[in-house]
Amino acid sequence: MNIEEEKKTEEVATTSNAKESLLPPSSVAANFIAPYGPNVHVSQHPVLSHKLSILRSSSTSPSSFRRTLREITFHLGYEATSTLSTKEIPLTVPSTHTSDHIDAIGSKLSTKIALIPILRSGLGMVDPMLELVDNATVHHIGMYRSKSLMPVQYYNRLPKKCNVDVAYVLDPLIATSATIISVVSILKRWGVKEIHVVSVVASKAGLSELLKHHPDVKVTIGTVDEALSEDGNLVPGLGDAGDRLFGTMEEEDEEELVHVSKRKRTMSVASEGES
Repeated sequence: MNIEEEKKTEEVATTSNAKESLLPPSSVAANFIAPYGPNVHVSQHPVLSHKLSILRSSSTSPSSFRRTLREITFHLGYEATSTLSTKEIPLTVPSTHTSDHIDAIGSKLSTKIALIPILRSGLGMVDPMLELVDNATVHHIGMYRSKSLMPVQYYNRLPKKCNVDVAYVLDPLIATSATIISVVSILKRWGVKEIHVVSVVASKAGLSELLKHHPDVKVTIGTVDEALSEDGNLVPGLGDAGDRLFGTMEEEDEEELVHVSKRKRTMSVASEGES
């Protein structure tokens, strides 16, 4: 290759690099990857990875667990809400040197949003999401897993009429995904147009199962664990997120207390003890 050919090659390379540098960066490409398709975003952020290790640790106290879950949810929620629509609004900005105000155009969220925490561990994700989207409504759905690992609904506060554009389902863990699949089905019957699941840790199998049943649902998660135990729990996971969130590791099994007959029997025993 002679000198003129080398110069031409360098010019082509320089021009190509300049064009690439002008391309707009993706809003999620830096910190998120989507190995499960375009609707799934898994965080690759080093700070979130650090926080996740704190959340997993057995030495983390309930207060630290709540605080860390809040921080992680805020990060995930910020990315999960990146596609919300806005509308222009007029506003004024105070001038730096006079008492005058400068007219300007701002933005306001126009999407009607609902937060759907799955009781009870999803409650720990509500406040940070409300800090991001303070105009959102909150509707609770209570689910527990039976001994056969099937989801059972025990509480539902969805209004009769659906008047929201997008629902964010909040649950720290996606294990078998049976609970999430059931909740998404409930929301679709309710009539919501778009559903977005926000979770901290999901199993590889559970995430694949969710997408198999609901390929249109969007998912934003902190990380993916490869394994599930024989009883359907994530490995390593977070432990029981609800118990760790509220410091109730020694309480009775949640399923036992859900049934009215067993609650009455528990209360009658307590009354006999008092008498």
